[in-house]
Amino acid sequence: MSQSLSFPAHARAILRLGLPLIGSHLAQMSLHVTDTLMLGWYDVESLAAVSLGGSLYVIVFLVGSGFAWAVMPVVATAAASGQDRQVRRVTRMAMWLSLMFTALAIPFFLGSEPVLKAMGQAPEISALAADYLAIMGWGLFPALQVMVLKSYLSALEHTRAILLVTVGAAVLNGFVNYALIFGNWGAPELGVRGAALGSFIVAAASFLALALYAVRATPEHALFNRFWRPDRDALWRVFSLGWPIGLTSLAEAGLFSAAAIMMGWIGTIELAAHGIAIQLASLTFIVHVGFSQVATIRTGQAFGRRNLTDLKHGALVTGALAGVFALMTVVMFLTVPEFLIGLFLDPDDPDRAQVLSVGVGLLAIAALFQIADGGQVLALGLLRGVQDTRVPMVIAAIAYWPLGLGAAYVFGFTLGMGARGIWLGLVVGLGVAAVLMTLRFVKRGLRVAAG
Repeated sequence: MSQSLSFPAHARAILRLGLPLIGSHLAQMSLHVTDTLMLGWYDVESLAAVSLGGSLYVIVFLVGSGFAWAVMPVVATAAASGQDRQVRRVTRMAMWLSLMFTALAIPFFLGSEPVLKAMGQAPEISALAADYLAIMGWGLFPALQVMVLKSYLSALEHTRAILLVTVGAAVLNGFVNYALIFGNWGAPELGVRGAALGSFIVAAASFLALALYAVRATPEHALFNRFWRPDRDALWRVFSLGWPIGLTSLAEAGLFSAAAIMMGWIGTIELAAHGIAIQLASLTFIVHVGFSQVATIRTGQAFGRRNLTDLKHGALVTGALAGVFALMTVVMFLTVPEFLIGLFLDPDDPDRAQVLSVGVGLLAIAALFQIADGGQVLALGLLRGVQDTRVPMVIAAIAYWPLGLGAAYVFGFTLGMGARGIWLGLVVGLGVAAVLMTLRFVKRGLRVAAG
């Protein structure tokens, strides 16, 4: 057994690994913000179409990303135990599965217009959204490969390279969108198709950059040598770990989508306030996702070394650092809510006061969100580190849907609490998931790691 680290050493290692990951997530989020801003400047119909099409794309993308997420714990464990061949096998087969998943998804993207119309969407918006998805479907090929390479490099602690590539992608996205959406610099004016084509170009460039870096920085893995050779054992390993991760992500994304629909039943003001509050909560959640990935990597490494002390101490320190950040955001949401909500509103908007009133109440509940949401995603990361994904999927499905969504409906409509009630329901679902997944890690995850 390797020598265990001290608590300060754990903290330094976690921050050295986590800060670039958090930065790369924020840069990735800026890609979507740029698309939204530029299409909003282009015209309202294009913005609505991409909002509609993008919501469907994200659902498919999250499910497909499960195979990429499965790479992280397996590679971290294999690398820590000196199994270079297993690192190569698992990463390759994750790329295979991602390619196969995309091939299955392409027909849906190409034939999405009838589906959108059947959902009751306006014909002109459905047509624009279908144009967007037809291109984005092909973009799923490089996008999921990027996710696999990011997980591979993260597990090997090459997180600075991921940060640099993602920041570069964000800058490139801005230039490409400016050219292709509006027809600047001699480029054709393509509107929503320009946004989709820009995303494809950025994803392809990101894949090439990460692939070249992987070849040069990790030659011992010979990642792309004889790439065409199948490996049934590794393929099954990634598949068995990856599909529950994809469905877990789908369950959480579906919970928030359903909450937005219920908020729309109440009124436009409430839906607008909900959208702003969710944006703020999402920005802070990105940090917790970074800590979750660190938890997966550090736990996977300790698991590979069979060092139970490091596994326990790493989990405690990661939880403590995430908890400190959660408390900081709780204070911010409770002390300056009007300022935060106001950043998203036109000072001359006649509905500003009403949106502020509802939004301030939602941010107060979002303070509870920070603890519940941060806790559940951290516990997920720890469980993935010991390669436990199926039971967490079941916990997520039950906690988010029957409990969380059910509580949101009861609080919001049966008890007449409105928008705040819906958000309290979300807190219930996320809180239950956090408690059950933490107990799962403490009772079974540590026992599995002890071997």
